[in-house]
Amino acid sequence: MLKQDIVNMAVLSLMFLSLFGIAEIFYHFGKVKAELTRKLVHVGTGLLTFLFPVMLQNHWLVLILCLSFAFILIASLKYKLLPSINAIDRDSIGSLAFPAAVYGCYFVYDYYDQRSIYFYLPILILAVCDPLAALVGKRWPFGKYHVGKDAKTLMGSGAFLVSAIVLTLLFFFYPRLEKSTLELIFHSTFIAFIATGVEAYSKRGYDNLTIPAAVLVCVIITERYFNFL
Repeated sequence: MLKQDIVNMAVLSLMFLSLFGIAEIFYHFGKVKAELTRKLVHVGTGLLTFLFPVMLQNHWLVLILCLSFAFILIASLKYKLLPSINAIDRDSIGSLAFPAAVYGCYFVYDYYDQRSIYFYLPILILAVCDPLAALVGKRWPFGKYHVGKDAKTLMGSGAFLVSAIVLTLLFFFYPRLEKSTLELIFHSTFIAFIATGVEAYSKRGYDNLTIPAAVLVCVIITERYFNFL
């Protein structure tokens, strides 16, 4: 079993490194802007982490893998490597916060008897809704508002909210919860609304931590206080 776990960790590491390599190729040879290659890595790493519950047996293995990539990212910042991720015109700890968020979600998932919603839903919303909001906000900068020094847009926040509602609804429908449509919509909107507000008020890449944390808290509230799940 340990041998298979080591092999799986090596396979996952190779997949993550390949994703970084693809982003570097796009940045250096395709002249794709760092904002876009960074979003590519954001989405790609989020989707690759979906393999963690399948390929890794416990949270200690996930911790080792996440720490390894955190060290790689720290080194890349110190020695000015991986410009496809780091060459952005703002201070951000997002690339470092992401491994911490992944491990945190996996730990909660492991603690709650490996119920999939505790890992997949927070990572899914982070991986899909967050970059979608940024891209939509830049493409259609309608309804600008400021949170401190950071500029946000209603279009970007709206894209986050709608996509989060859709993803949460799909996640609730998958196990065929025996709940009314109104209940499904209410709880999906509740989770999505809180996550959207947290994203809007998070700065310097901390949303990579605060978004999944908010989703986890909402899921726990939904289960314990509304007896929904």
